[in-house]
Amino acid sequence: MAGGRSCQNRHVTDHDLISLAHGPEIVAIPGPSVMPQRVLAAMQRPMPDIYAGELTERIDEIFDALPEIAGTTSRAFVPIGNGHAGWEMALMNTLSRGDRVLVADCGRFAAIWGEMATFNGLRVDLLTAPVGHAVDPAMIEEHLRADAGHEIKAVLTVHVDTASSVRNDIPAIRAAIDAAGHPAMLFVDCIASMGCERFCMDDWGVDVTIAASQKGMMTPPGLAIVWAGPRALDAHRHADLRTRYWDWTYRTEDGPYYLRFCGTPPVSHLFGLCEALRMIAEEGLASRWARHARLAGGVRAAVDAWSTADGIGFVAVDPSQRSDSVTAVTTGSIDAIELSRRCRERFGVTLGVGIGDFAERSFRIGHMGHVNAPMVLGVLGTVETALAEMGAPIERSGVAAAAAALATV
Repeated sequence: MAGGRSCQNRHVTDHDLISLAHGPEIVAIPGPSVMPQRVLAAMQRPMPDIYAGELTERIDEIFDALPEIAGTTSRAFVPIGNGHAGWEMALMNTLSRGDRVLVADCGRFAAIWGEMATFNGLRVDLLTAPVGHAVDPAMIEEHLRADAGHEIKAVLTVHVDTASSVRNDIPAIRAAIDAAGHPAMLFVDCIASMGCERFCMDDWGVDVTIAASQKGMMTPPGLAIVWAGPRALDAHRHADLRTRYWDWTYRTEDGPYYLRFCGTPPVSHLFGLCEALRMIAEEGLASRWARHARLAGGVRAAVDAWSTADGIGFVAVDPSQRSDSVTAVTTGSIDAIELSRRCRERFGVTLGVGIGDFAERSFRIGHMGHVNAPMVLGVLGTVETALAEMGAPIERSGVAAAAAALATV
């Protein structure tokens, strides 16, 4: 045919062949979270002098800003590594081989922390909350009262469990330890909540707080953050699990800057984290917590609207224990793997996979860090569209419910 190719047969008629995923991908997993362009731009730079100049100024700015983020006057340690690195740094610097620790688990991650403790020569008592529930402080008090010889040196738990999206009541856990008349330290993993939910290390009586860069702190994975209170620093003097790399003693702020990182600093990450901390300061912590609570309320309104007896529901059973940074959603008779596949391949939205007790029958929506209403509504709209395609039973429109919740003044 002269004049070019025919336009015939160019129409796609099979609805399932049409992909709506072309364009920017939306990743709604509970970490690594969406990275702000300001953070990414700050990281894109040539390597500087690591001994003087701008990098050292940024390091000082970071270490000066970190105490407020955790609600403490204690300084932080920033090892190169992920959240698990923060776990190990906390254990190795405060405990001795053969010490007992009490692990209070409400999903998955405190239990994994306990596995690490066992591997490193500690004796672990594990308390596991009923599925979908926070740890009962009364269980902790009872367990510690039974430890008449005070063999248990620390209680390990999480603020928010990323697997279950359950939030523990940290002040109540501290009160339970005190009510038992027990001297155990309290170590809290805030990896999924730091920078998203209210946390007051000093006021809540927390001895060690652990976070990481890749969730609410809006910086790519690669940095752990460990705040150590006075009791933890005192325990450090006698700990025999200390190793050269993790040792707080050598990560002094009094010597050369590179010693804070036990060698070459993570240059790009430090510039990124500094920018993220500036963004957090510009928004203000109280406003930031309020934003996360409001967006989480929209997500919860959507899940409530979708919920049916044999379909969508919450992993976190008690509404008062649901996190403001991540929501884990059960799918009942709905194929969670197929739902996630459709959202990703057909529509360009990546959901968090279920892990732990709900590995193959749930998904997770991360709403942490650099996230706003259009992003949340877009994710919820995609999930609802995929549910409709699958013929899933839903009570009513979750998107409409989320919009109404976000519009509430």
